[in-house]
Amino acid sequence: MATAYAYLSKWYERLNDDCGYEQWSQYFLKGLKALGAGPKGLEVGCGSGYFSRELARHGYRMTGCDLSAPMLSEAMRLSREEGLRIDFFQADAVTLALGTYDFLLAPNDCYNYIPPEKLPAAFRHAFRSLRKGGIFWFDVSSEYKLREKVANNVFADDRDEVTYLVFNHLFSDRVEMDVTLFVRREDGAFDRFDERHTQYIHTASALEALLTAAGFSVERTEGHLGEDAVGSDRVNLICRKP
Repeated sequence: MATAYAYLSKWYERLNDDCGYEQWSQYFLKGLKALGAGPKGLEVGCGSGYFSRELARHGYRMTGCDLSAPMLSEAMRLSREEGLRIDFFQADAVTLALGTYDFLLAPNDCYNYIPPEKLPAAFRHAFRSLRKGGIFWFDVSSEYKLREKVANNVFADDRDEVTYLVFNHLFSDRVEMDVTLFVRREDGAFDRFDERHTQYIHTASALEALLTAAGFSVERTEGHLGEDAVGSDRVNLICRKP
């Protein structure tokens, strides 16, 4: 069983083409402007770099980092194809040390992949990576989503070139996701690839306490695209370095 995104990286954006990337990007663009964020940003857990590319197109000087080398390869390929100059680095959010930025953005579950005991270190490194007044904005899949929608469920997506299956298993503090891809070859046969993802369940209250302990001021907590966090699939935590 391969590690997360060893094979999924190539297909990630195509399999998520129904997630509302454009509306999601506008949410960040409007929010960063309203917060007075400076132009220099780091996307933590950037994956294939969709949000880094979108922010760069709107004038932000973006850098992206991720733990997954295959994801970074895809991010570099896509940014080159779109004529964008974005630096990408392999880095662990728990030990982040890539310089100082005006804002850190970590959308789409990056911190769900970090176990609770490592979050204090991750938040301390995020704090050190920001200038004074800088913004730290990240989201997690909510406890509600992971326990009530994802846990012990099976999801599938069958397309011409690839079939995606994910089998989810709930544990007390996490959901383990066994992902299988069937990828069509040129001769019409399919290759099978398997990888495992582990997402930890973090509550908003626990995250807010850890962020405060790391030195952040939590400006607001809200659900996906600014909706009420209660009952939302996603929780955004929007913080500032005093």
